Amino acid sequence: MTRSRYRDLASCVALFALAAAPTAAAPRAASAKPAAARMAPVIMTRYHTEKIDGIDMFYREAGPANAPVVLLLHGFPTSSHMFRNLIPLLADKYHVIAPDYPGFGQSGAPDHKAFAYSFAHYADLIDKLLAQKGIERYAMYVMDYGAPVGYRLALKHPESVSALIVQNGNAYEEGLGPFWDPIKAYWSSDTPAHRKALEGLMTLETTKFQYTDGMSDLSHISPDNWTHDQPLLDRPGNLDIQLDLFKDYGTNVPLYPRFQAFFRKYKPPTIIVWGKNDKIFPATGATPYLRDLPDAEFHLIDSGHFALEDKLDQMAQLIRGFLDRKVATR
Repeated sequence: MTRSRYRDLASCVALFALAAAPTAAAPRAASAKPAAARMAPVIMTRYHTEKIDGIDMFYREAGPANAPVVLLLHGFPTSSHMFRNLIPLLADKYHVIAPDYPGFGQSGAPDHKAFAYSFAHYADLIDKLLAQKGIERYAMYVMDYGAPVGYRLALKHPESVSALIVQNGNAYEEGLGPFWDPIKAYWSSDTPAHRKALEGLMTLETTKFQYTDGMSDLSHISPDNWTHDQPLLDRPGNLDIQLDLFKDYGTNVPLYPRFQAFFRKYKPPTIIVWGKNDKIFPATGATPYLRDLPDAEFHLIDSGHFALEDKLDQMAQLIRGFLDRKVATR
């Protein structure tokens, strides 16, 4: 190598060293960490399907297997999809499980003539799913259809319920307002005309209404909700499934006194986070809980039926604080 080329190479090395060296104006902090190390832990949801009595039962699951269990029970016309945003906010500290009932979401949907679509049957299937997973104690989040499913489960195993999170889920006749009049007519008289009168509850217009009516900020409401739910409602045979469930909902009302007796006797720690603008389950169904659970934490939220879509930030903070106080320490 000539002396000239050696000097050129030495100059290049010196320039690279100078560029890499910290400057006086911007010294490199000795304690600085890579950006990835500063990220909050990412909670991954797992998706499973298990056979329960020959039926495919789909569920979402996240969190440590040995942590306190939080069971999320969805409403109509959705599925565990309604909890997709809440699950990661709880699963760092809690074992969260959110099943789909048969006829909803990703669970099986056998023909209604061959399968009993009833709230009692749903409670039995959830009970067997939990037993199959070795889950014996759990806090329950109940919403809409999830309330009679969860409360029937509580009647079967009252000692298993560590806490209740109640969101627009009814257990009092005061909560069945004008929206329910045509459904009550079907309960009292199972005629083709009364059954057909309820078909409008399965339309895209009604599904979208459930997600948008009474919300405080429509910009929070993703159209993915109704574009997810409606194609599932529109599956062949699903109309009869849902009409059977509307009919069977009437069997829950005679159980309301038993649900209320469970509240009084076992006094599960309870938080009520209720979308007060909901026309389906209005706030008149929220306040009676305080008769039987006077120590319940009570929050009427400026939102509608699917309040988690609108007020996730507020509700998640309330729910997480409640669980940390009442469940994590028990």
